[in-house]
Amino acid sequence: MLTDPAADPSTPGVAALQRRTVATLVGSQVLGGVGLATGFAVGSILAEEISGSAKFAGLGGTFQVLGGALIAIPMAALMARSGRRPGLLLGYALACLGAIGIVLSGVVGSFALLLVASALFGGGAAANSQARFAAADLAEPRHRGRDLSMVVWATTIGSVLGPNLVGPSEPMARALGIPVLTGPFVLSLVGFALGGLLLAVLLRPDPLLTARQVRGELTTARGSVLHGLRAVRRHPGAVLGLTTMTVGHVVMVSVMVMTPLHMHHGGAALELIGFVISVHVLGMFAFSPLTGLAVDRWGGRRVALAGAAVQVAAGLLAATTPTGASTSLTVALFLLGLGWSGTLVSGSTLLVDALSVSDRASSQGAADLSMGLVAATGGALAGVVIDVAGYDVLGLGAAVLALAVPVTAVLTRDAAHWTDGPEDRNH
Repeated sequence: MLTDPAADPSTPGVAALQRRTVATLVGSQVLGGVGLATGFAVGSILAEEISGSAKFAGLGGTFQVLGGALIAIPMAALMARSGRRPGLLLGYALACLGAIGIVLSGVVGSFALLLVASALFGGGAAANSQARFAAADLAEPRHRGRDLSMVVWATTIGSVLGPNLVGPSEPMARALGIPVLTGPFVLSLVGFALGGLLLAVLLRPDPLLTARQVRGELTTARGSVLHGLRAVRRHPGAVLGLTTMTVGHVVMVSVMVMTPLHMHHGGAALELIGFVISVHVLGMFAFSPLTGLAVDRWGGRRVALAGAAVQVAAGLLAATTPTGASTSLTVALFLLGLGWSGTLVSGSTLLVDALSVSDRASSQGAADLSMGLVAATGGALAGVVIDVAGYDVLGLGAAVLALAVPVTAVLTRDAAHWTDGPEDRNH
C-alpha cells in the first residue's frame, strides 16, 4: 500500500496528475471569476432599485453569500461520496440557474425572486471556494500553500475582467430588452457554464478520490458538516484556520458589498464603480501566490496575523473616505482584498495541514459553511449600518472585527500541534 501521495512526491504519476489538476482548476477559476465578479459589481444597486430602499440593498449580496454557505452542505456530502468534480459541477449548475433568475427578477421587478435567485447564484462562490481545497488533495506538504494559492490567484483574471464588463454590458442588455443592471448577470451565466464544462471534461481522475486510493482510504468518507466541525474542533491548527478564514471573509464582504452603494450615492458612474471593485478583486487574488509562498516559508499562523493587520488598516482607511469615488477609497478596497488573501490562503492551509484525507471534504465544507453564514449576517447588518449610521461606522466596525484573528491566535498560542511552517507538515 502506498503512503500519502503528498508525502511521497516520487509516487509514479502523482506529480504529473497534480500539475494537470492545478492547471484545470486554474482555467475554471478564471471563467468562474468572471461570473462572480460581474454580478457582485452591481448586485447592491440592483437590489436597491427593485426593493426601492437602501436598507435592503445589502440583501442581494447577503443572499449570494448565504446561498454559497448553504450550498456548501450538499457539495461537501457529494464530494465525500463521489469526489471533487461532481461537487464543483453542482455549484456551477446552481449558479447558472441563479443568474437566469436574477435577470428575470429585474424584468418582472420581483424582489423575492431576486433573493431566491441570488442564493442560487452563490453556488458559483461555493464552487470557486472549494476548488482551492481540490488543489491541495495531491500537493506535496511543503508546497501546499503554493498550489492552493495558485488556484486562488487564477480568479484574478476573471474577477478583474468581470467588473470592467459592467459598462459594455449596457448595450447588450438593451439589445436583449432586459434592464441594464441585469446585463452583467447574462455574462455571469456564460462564465459559470464554461467553467463547469471545463471541469466536467478535464478534471479526471478526481484528485480527492485518487488521494484516498493512494493512502488506502477506500471506504466512503463521512460528508456531514457536523462531522467536519467535530474534526476541526479536535485540531488547534484547524481551529485557528477556520477562525482566520471566517473573520477575514466577513470583514471583506461587509465592506465590499456596500462600497458600490457608497459610490453610487455620491454620483459615481457604473464604469468607475466597476473599476474600484476590480482593484479590490485584484488585491484579493493577484498576490495570492506570494501569500502561498509566505505560508510555506513562515507558516500559516504568522501570515494569518499579517492578513488581519492589513484588514484593520483597510477598515480604518475606508471609514475616512467621502461619499462617491476617491483615491483613498480605491486604496482601502485594495487593502481589504489583500488582507482577505492573507487570511484565506493561510487559514485554508492551516485547515488542510491539520486534517486527514478522509476528513477533508466534510471539514472543508463545514469551514465554507461557517464563513458564508457569518459573512451573510455581516452583509445584512452592513446594509442596516449604512442606512442608520453611514459608511464610516461600517469601516470602523470592520477594523475592530478583524482584531478577532490576533485575539484567537493569542488565546490558543500554547495549544499543541500548531502548524507553523513546512517543517511541521510531515507529522
